[in-house]
Amino acid sequence: MTDPSLSGVAGPAAGGRSAPPPPAAGPLAGLRVLDLATLFAGPLAATLLGDYGAEVIKIEHPHRPDPARGHGPAKDGIGLWWKLLGRNKKTMTLDLSHPGGRDVLLRLAARADAVVENFRPGTLERWGLGWEELSAVNPRLVLARVTGFGQFGPYARRPGFGTLAEAMSGFAAMTGEPDGPPTLPPFGLADAVAALGTSYAVMAALHARTASGRGQVIDMALIEPMLTVLGPQPLWYDQLGHVQPRTGNRSSNVAPRNIYRTADDAWVAVSTSAESVAERVMRLVGRPEVITEPWFATGEGRAAHADELDAPVADWIARHDRAEVMAAFEKAEAAVAPIYDIREVMTDPQYQALGSITEVPDDELGTVRMQNVLFRLSETPGAIRWAGRPHGADTDEVLDALGLTGAEIDGLRAAGAL
Repeated sequence: MTDPSLSGVAGPAAGGRSAPPPPAAGPLAGLRVLDLATLFAGPLAATLLGDYGAEVIKIEHPHRPDPARGHGPAKDGIGLWWKLLGRNKKTMTLDLSHPGGRDVLLRLAARADAVVENFRPGTLERWGLGWEELSAVNPRLVLARVTGFGQFGPYARRPGFGTLAEAMSGFAAMTGEPDGPPTLPPFGLADAVAALGTSYAVMAALHARTASGRGQVIDMALIEPMLTVLGPQPLWYDQLGHVQPRTGNRSSNVAPRNIYRTADDAWVAVSTSAESVAERVMRLVGRPEVITEPWFATGEGRAAHADELDAPVADWIARHDRAEVMAAFEKAEAAVAPIYDIREVMTDPQYQALGSITEVPDDELGTVRMQNVLFRLSETPGAIRWAGRPHGADTDEVLDALGLTGAEIDGLRAAGAL
């Protein structure tokens, strides 16, 4: 925990844009995070920390805001993705390459617990804001460095984005139809996985600090979390020389596992990772005799006979509408799920029961609906206190809480540091 003098700095923004947001009350309340990153992996890691009470100050260039503000659809010129990515963050502008901006950043870092950045290796050092300078003003600071390829190695200085991690990790190579090309996800998968890993790494480093009293550097390369979530691919190759092929919606490990079209032209997904579930599915679709086949007892055996298992499942599902399929599978205690688009996600009763989509008041758009916090804690739940705020909305409040006078703030702005 750090000096509380910056608590509540997101009061009314310059010009009276908004009322003060409520204080943080989650399990990370009292932690302070500086978000220097742009686009997705680093900023989302900071968002996850903010969702559970950390005070997050988002620092953007005065004239070049985070490009995420302009990604995707907008309403009335306001980027909607930013409303999600920027939630629970106070926004201020600072030119880190300007001597005045550097000095302010060091003063903020002296009172922070963690800094998240995703500049190319060497950039912060060039500005006099590397680990040596940051740890000198705050030995307890944790610095999370998120890049495409890590801080060292032959690719370290290459531009790195999630798409490249999805390609290089092996994900794209195993994704798609057997006779089709490698396939990339239509969203920032690698960035999101790296964000989860980075937020975990920050908490691990902060926990270690309680014993050592010292902060440390986190080196997060986008290519590595993606490699981790792909499971035992390296182990299979190391021991067997096995390279997982593209199998479309089938699995190379179990069957039946696929998506199937229903009589009313909807789609459902079926999974049978457990043998007992596979047995229930085959009984339900009228093919109980396959259960006694010797190969049925293992996932690998069933995967080798996927055609034989898929055909009766597909035929049975094609003769029933989705509601009938769902009811029959539920009665049989077999695993099935409807293929939703976002319209159905927004109205699904299970998501509604969990509160997975929540309403958030917003000064610019009124009320917006977005994903709720990632998980529920029984005693210290997280919360979305506000949606992403305008560029630089809290600059003056942050600097005022830091102890700068109005004249000093005006001077920094006139000099181009803000």
